[in-house]
Amino acid sequence: MSWVVIISLIVIGIIFLLLEILVVPGTTLVGLVGAGLMVGGVVTAFGNYGVQAGVLTLAGSLVLSVLAIALALKSNTWRKAMLGTELHGRVNEVEPDRILAGDEGVAITRLNPMGKAMIKDDFYEVTSKDNLISENTPIVVVKVDGNKIIVKPKA
Repeated sequence: MSWVVIISLIVIGIIFLLLEILVVPGTTLVGLVGAGLMVGGVVTAFGNYGVQAGVLTLAGSLVLSVLAIALALKSNTWRKAMLGTELHGRVNEVEPDRILAGDEGVAITRLNPMGKAMIKDDFYEVTSKDNLISENTPIVVVKVDGNKIIVKPKA
């Protein structure tokens, strides 16, 4: 085999390893194929050109792979691949004594068993004591446990 084939095996192996690290995380087939190609290139160099050429090929492939990984991580590859937006959601922030057992409200969405309700002119995420409460049904607060509000249909 010529040096072109050996270098091609190593370069393609490094590309597969970069894909494994940057695109397909975890130990998958892509990483194993990349490592196999690199090992195949180094073993071929040992077999066809002797120990000295094999050691130089091994050292060169290690240096080249470390440089490729360092450049890929330094070149803001992660910023291009990651989500750039922020979530601005919020959970129930129930102030003590703001919502009490016995308070009444209206189910804004269907509670199956969770949904939104309006209690004292504020919207809250609530959980129904029963399985299903239809929207626009009057409700009564049964229990407030921290930020969890448990309701039932008004009788």
